[in-house]
Amino acid sequence: MGSAAELAAAVLMVAGFPALMLAALVPSVPAFAAAAAVTYLADHYLHRKGSYLINRLGKVRAGLSIRFLIRQLLLVLLLARLSLADNLIYYGAIACFIAFYGLQAPHGALVQLIRNRRRMPVATRNVDLKSRIRIPDAPPRRLLHRSAEKMLHLDLFAVVGVLLAAQVKSALIGFIGIGLTVALATLYVLTLMPYVRGRKIPPNAERVLAAVDDWLGEYKPETVLYFSGSKDSAYQVNMWLDTMENLDSKPLIILRERAILNNLAPTTVPVICVPGGVHLMNMDLSTVRVALYAANVGKNIHMLRVPTIKHVFIGHGDSDKLASVNPFSKVYDEVWTAGRAGRDRYAIADVGVRDDDIVEVGRPQLAPIQTWQGVPEGRIPTVLYAPTWEGWDDNPGNTSILLAGENIVRRLITADPPVRVLYKPHPFTGTRSKEAKAAHQRITALVRKAAAERAADSRFATDSAAQAQAKAELARIEARIAQLAGTGGDKGRDEAEATRDGQVDVARHEEVARLRAEWNEAYWRSFPAWEHRVITGSEPRLYDCFNVSDAMVSDISSVVSDFIASGKPYAVTDSAELGAEEFKRNNTAVRAAVILSNSAAELGELLGAVRDPAADPLAEDRKELKQYLLGPDEPASIDQFNTAVANLAIKAETRNVGQESRIAAATADAEKLANAVPGQRVSSAGDTDGVGTG
Repeated sequence: MGSAAELAAAVLMVAGFPALMLAALVPSVPAFAAAAAVTYLADHYLHRKGSYLINRLGKVRAGLSIRFLIRQLLLVLLLARLSLADNLIYYGAIACFIAFYGLQAPHGALVQLIRNRRRMPVATRNVDLKSRIRIPDAPPRRLLHRSAEKMLHLDLFAVVGVLLAAQVKSALIGFIGIGLTVALATLYVLTLMPYVRGRKIPPNAERVLAAVDDWLGEYKPETVLYFSGSKDSAYQVNMWLDTMENLDSKPLIILRERAILNNLAPTTVPVICVPGGVHLMNMDLSTVRVALYAANVGKNIHMLRVPTIKHVFIGHGDSDKLASVNPFSKVYDEVWTAGRAGRDRYAIADVGVRDDDIVEVGRPQLAPIQTWQGVPEGRIPTVLYAPTWEGWDDNPGNTSILLAGENIVRRLITADPPVRVLYKPHPFTGTRSKEAKAAHQRITALVRKAAAERAADSRFATDSAAQAQAKAELARIEARIAQLAGTGGDKGRDEAEATRDGQVDVARHEEVARLRAEWNEAYWRSFPAWEHRVITGSEPRLYDCFNVSDAMVSDISSVVSDFIASGKPYAVTDSAELGAEEFKRNNTAVRAAVILSNSAAELGELLGAVRDPAADPLAEDRKELKQYLLGPDEPASIDQFNTAVANLAIKAETRNVGQESRIAAATADAEKLANAVPGQRVSSAGDTDGVGTG
């Protein structure tokens, strides 16, 4: 429903229209003017906020145009009730509103036509199309951004003028307002017209696609990361960007949805977004030898059909969830897993993926995770609670939020000796289940209340000067990052212009990366090391939370597998109450974990391991499990990944050369047959068999 302010604005706007009718019937010009002002302002506020309620009003036939039309009709009713039906201002108002609505059609058509013509058949980043085709500047943003709202609000001049005319009994001021509305609406339409023709529009699809092929022929990509999905799944491709940047072969990212491109994190890798399947299938990818797939989706077929490329499923996480052994995976030439555990999962699942087609490459994304060295002297331990979300069904094993979350947090915040709690829920938490959302809110309240109580406790010292300095540093870094990133990035930006100018500045990109690392370090210094914290949003990142924590509590998800890279103690909640042994049997990643029931009574085992690592009974189990799940530490995962890419590229090249040889041989045989003397047979060795010779 949006915020309380948005809800209040919607109520005022909806209530304003009955008030307008009542004011028109009374009739009262001041009352009508007041009610009209409320509806205008509330409408504008909701649009500026991009409120969900605006969309809902449109669904119940109370959309933007209807609301303006009703207000204008009620103004005409007011004039009639004021006995002005024979006055020129009455006919002028009617003529104005008819003309004004007559201008809505060409205005809407022009706006839509401009947007359609500036929508590229492919959108790119870090691809040099500027030197190959001419892409003109976009129209000024003020012309197209919220254009329907801006056009409709031009009636304000006529409405104010007519109301003043009715109040002071002078038609002149009314006609001035009417003239301004009609003139400005006409000018708006005329201003848009040049942008639908001539040099104001980008080249046609054929020329754009030819320019992309020309760039591909020059760049010669070798390894492609292919991705398709909803805007909410952009994190699945974002997690592979650093790996793509560190490939030894020439990388390219191919996306299928514009929404993914708009949510893609900054990268130096060339990116091509190809919404059309036909355009993708006609694209020149002849130099590509390896294609990497981060998700199993239907549109993968458009790339899988290319036989000159070897296709690999790399996934977007490593866990014991069923998605990690999807039967669809057998369509790929190879499936890459982090460690031996992934190989064994496929063997146990028996879904048609052959063991010979599985390659262990580690998890390159885990490089930022630091190995545990124990709790620093003088600092209380930090425990991260990072539950996953409720999932698409009501399986009680999906998340600990519902049945165990509050118990976990209560036991942690009341632990003695004390620990610090970081609560970082999955970003999807509460999006499907109201119960999960309510539980999340209760947990958040618990953590914040405990933080406030600890801040008032004299046992916990605060270095205010150091924290103030860190906060000042945060502000400086954020200002610099905002300056480097510009305003708004690609979101809402004209697609053609973004494609033309979307070349990343490598130096700026590297500076932003350095600043983000500095931001993270300053963030943790900006509040006391004992302060409980609720952490939502993209910053600080999950791995940053790993590095400042000494232990973690979570659920069955890739978060657990990733945390194992740190070597730190961890606990996993058996929310479905399978029992510890059955839970471990079903989930590889919990074999070195403290298993929690929904009461979280076993948390003492976890805290004991943190406080006295020498007495940690699961330390050796974690080391063995880490290698089993994630592979060996040496060579580095990125080196293993590059080796796997190189080996598969050789296989692709060998296959392609073999195909060329077979085609050449078949062509030669066909030519020999075509040139043979009539009646003479030609053997496969090219010698005649004597038949028909004299």
